[in-house]
Amino acid sequence: MENLHVSIKFLNHSCFIAETDKHLLIFDYYQGKVDLNDKKIYIFSSHIHADHYNPEIFDWQKMRPHIQYILSYDICGETGISQAKSNITCISPYEEKLINDIKVKAYSSTDEGVAFLVQCEGINMFHAGDLNWWSWPDDIPAEIEKAEKCFKEEIAKIKGQQIDIAFFPVDPRLKQNYGLGAEYFINEIKPRYLIPIHFWDDYESIEQFRVTMKASPTQVIELTHRGQEIIL
Repeated sequence: MENLHVSIKFLNHSCFIAETDKHLLIFDYYQGKVDLNDKKIYIFSSHIHADHYNPEIFDWQKMRPHIQYILSYDICGETGISQAKSNITCISPYEEKLINDIKVKAYSSTDEGVAFLVQCEGINMFHAGDLNWWSWPDDIPAEIEKAEKCFKEEIAKIKGQQIDIAFFPVDPRLKQNYGLGAEYFINEIKPRYLIPIHFWDDYESIEQFRVTMKASPTQVIELTHRGQEIIL
């Protein structure tokens, strides 16, 4: 399999930094140390929940004024952030944006905000945000049915897209359903790599899911600690 020439750093929870030859992409920052370089920097925030969005990201433009921000519509609406500024792009589900030399398409979440499909230097990255099959152990049958329907309908809209790297929830709070959405996503979309997110530092659940999916052509990346770096 040909290398993608991208470096991935796991910062915290759902926050990852993807570095290519010319770009630095930061997804869903809320905690952790970020080292900004002189590459083209793009900051993505999928929704306003505090574990996915930290207003601190706007302080970074004092050091790197060329930074571009791609924000979910709910962040823009609830905070009053104006996209009249040349470095802020607000995006809603199914919108497509060409921002300098990257392409971004948003999909709807099954919770809040959007998921991002980003094309950068020929690499297609998908960050799900809170798009997941949210089937909770205590849900009543009607809620279980609704969660499945909403999730599968959204994945059907993504089907056919080539995805090299998918950042997707594997959430142990869902108990036996912790990997339900990620497994379905792998089977339907078939990304080259899947990197778990939203797992609340429960690394055992990540290893369990990786073993469960070991026969899949999609490689599930093992995560073991914050600050971990992966070369793909």
